[in-house]
Amino acid sequence: MINRKNFVEETLLREQVRKAIKIVSQRRALRVTREHKDEKELRDIIGLLVREGQTAVSTTAKHASTGINTLEDLLRNSNILSVLEGGFKSLTTDPNQRNSYRSHILVAVEKILAPEESRKEASPGEDVEKLSEDINIDVGNPKDDPDFIDVEEKEVTKSDGEVEKEEFAISGEDKTGRNKAFTDFQTIEKVILRAFDDLDDPEDRSLFGEYLIKNLALYFDKYEADLSADVEEPADATTAEPGGPGTAADSAEPALDVGDEEEIANIELQELLSHLDVDDIIENLL
Repeated sequence: MINRKNFVEETLLREQVRKAIKIVSQRRALRVTREHKDEKELRDIIGLLVREGQTAVSTTAKHASTGINTLEDLLRNSNILSVLEGGFKSLTTDPNQRNSYRSHILVAVEKILAPEESRKEASPGEDVEKLSEDINIDVGNPKDDPDFIDVEEKEVTKSDGEVEKEEFAISGEDKTGRNKAFTDFQTIEKVILRAFDDLDDPEDRSLFGEYLIKNLALYFDKYEADLSADVEEPADATTAEPGGPGTAADSAEPALDVGDEEEIANIELQELLSHLDVDDIIENLL
């Protein structure tokens, strides 16, 4: 017949051994997790160093076209992209505002480069000749005399800014996007023209203009993707309830507490070991 005291002691010992094994397993899992974390951090550091090395190479590597090199310097070392990104991403009420902003900027860039291209292609004497043709002074007009007093009512005209904004506008596009694009374009216009004016070769100018518009369009796509990159939670996460199946509250055993280790230390295992084969118990539990 089994001694009741031995039975109770064996049961207690089995329970404590189970807890000890759980603690050992948990520590082992924690160690593996830490090793994986350390490995991931190391990979991230190596990746960062590699990217920095690639960036350093890319900043020194040049393209076969001076026009493309000039464009790269313009996008990398000016405020154009930061201005456009800030303006584009500030238009969050309606996507039509951003579409309008995008269209106005791209069209405006194309418009300012066209006359500059024509000016560079013209011979030096053509500009002077055309200017002479446009000058036509009629000295017989009394209104040209500074002493003439004009008492006729003058027609109210729009300010230069309003005229420029209307000329800048694209019919049918959102006006909020137009207004923001007009303001931002005035900030970047001179920067673009300054870079373009450095180019004398027609092919360089052509590539600069073509790839400037293409790159701006791609950056606008990126900015739009940034605004719409909302990550949704998994469906199971939205239906989770406290105490539901599989949750910690539903577990048969309470979550492991650090105090369990102290409890194990306080058990008088030495006395119980004299009555039981611990090796056999651990082998069976494992």
